[in-house]
Amino acid sequence: MLGTAIPALYLSKFSHGQGNWVKVPFRPDWVSLENYRVPEWFRDAKFGIWAHWGPQCQPERGDWYARGMYEEGSDQYNYHVQTYGHPSQFGFKDVINEWKAEQWDAEQLMDLYARTGAQYFMALANHHDNLDLYKSSHHQWNSTMVGPKKDIVAGWERAAKKRGMRFGVSVHAAHAWTWYETAQRSDKKGPLKGIPYDGKLSESDGKGKWWEGMDPQGLYAQDHALSKDSEDGHSIHRQWHWDVSTGVNVPTKDYCENFRDRTLELIDNYRPDIVYFDDTALPLWPISDVGLQIAAHFYNENQKWHGGKLQAVINGKILDEKQRKCMVWDIERGQSNKIEPEPWQTCTCIGAWHYDRRIYDNGHYKSAKTVIHMLVDVVSKNGNLLLSVPLRGDGSLDDKARLVVEGIADWMQVNSEAIIGSRPWDVFGEGPAQKDAPELTAQGFNEGKGKPFTADDIRFTTKGKDLFATVLGIPDNNTVTIKSLGKTNSKRKKISKIVALGSNNPLDFVRHNTHLEVNIPKHVYRDDIAFVLRIS
Repeated sequence: MLGTAIPALYLSKFSHGQGNWVKVPFRPDWVSLENYRVPEWFRDAKFGIWAHWGPQCQPERGDWYARGMYEEGSDQYNYHVQTYGHPSQFGFKDVINEWKAEQWDAEQLMDLYARTGAQYFMALANHHDNLDLYKSSHHQWNSTMVGPKKDIVAGWERAAKKRGMRFGVSVHAAHAWTWYETAQRSDKKGPLKGIPYDGKLSESDGKGKWWEGMDPQGLYAQDHALSKDSEDGHSIHRQWHWDVSTGVNVPTKDYCENFRDRTLELIDNYRPDIVYFDDTALPLWPISDVGLQIAAHFYNENQKWHGGKLQAVINGKILDEKQRKCMVWDIERGQSNKIEPEPWQTCTCIGAWHYDRRIYDNGHYKSAKTVIHMLVDVVSKNGNLLLSVPLRGDGSLDDKARLVVEGIADWMQVNSEAIIGSRPWDVFGEGPAQKDAPELTAQGFNEGKGKPFTADDIRFTTKGKDLFATVLGIPDNNTVTIKSLGKTNSKRKKISKIVALGSNNPLDFVRHNTHLEVNIPKHVYRDDIAFVLRIS
């Protein structure tokens, strides 16, 4: 813990002008949080869209730009020097000033996202770059004060809730303390060797500048010693867990409490259904209990908003078995290869987490087919898929990303019955791909490491008395063989009717002891992505 521990108080109306500390059902400790139960709406939702969009999209040079631009010799550093100038003279605070979000239209974008059948929408509330994308009374570095001078979270919230979608916010700023340590550096060679980057500037340095009256340390939080091995670019990953034995520099009590207050205000003012934390378990755990305080407050307040019924979801990463009872486990760019006992989530992106123009230029977005295959596979294992769709710095959706989203929408408008509101079956599926499914390690990152799905790969879901079999390709001989539905090797004793979604015409089938054979007419193949059989 920090030198001065934060008391484990019971939180209630922290804001809204009351400030009372009263006893409430959830306490800020792991034992109390184990009373959490995942709401049915999240179990039903299955698919969400995420706008992982903020000022780091402005350079259109990929993820973690605000860190990479201070790493001498890196691609982002070289791009930054060429495009904006040296980071001693033009830092990330200045990139924020360039970001105007002038083409952002939340209403138009949400119309498109709603067509995909997505049941929830996630907005980036802040990233490791530490800019709050909402009106904050605890943090002057927010998007209503600098950059676009807009309340980004409020715009997303209105658009999502207007269309009946659940609303979420993702919070990443707890790690700014160490993530921005590269901004304390200086070049080790060249004409500006030894001249510090702008990471240590203070308010007094802003006289006559566009940021006069603002303290850059509110953004960068770098008025502290470097973590051990800070010059090693990989140390940030080893120290992500705030394990003091790794030599990580521990944030101050004030930093932790400010993060807490910013996040509580976000929760109270925008009333999200989901809060996603890009942290091991909860933010700043175990060096501080502010993450536990936030979680207890969110659960308690959410119950008050909903007449005593808990409707809240918290996403956390790298959870142990007990922690998975306290919130919903999120796996980044990967997934499990079994049916998980508790609902979980995969988060991924069709491109880079922050916009990268090179991915667009080279045609490297995930296809609609790849996304649908991921979705079907995840849902068969009791999971949800949260898909980030990259936006350009100006807030617009490029034509290639739009085509991907439209392709997802076209497929879902025919087949969403097998996805939304479904539950896993006795087995998640069958086929050759599962034999080569990569193991899950750490927080994820195993997507794309297995073999592609084919027509021999089938995934199952259920709803009511119906079983859905999604065939992940087009069979060569117009016959689908399902081994899991043979007479002698299936719990499903009777099959009376099989139809393909999008058609009411019954399909011919023969049920053998070891497998089920279904004849598939060519009109069933609307695309080469997948088709769904409803088995009654």
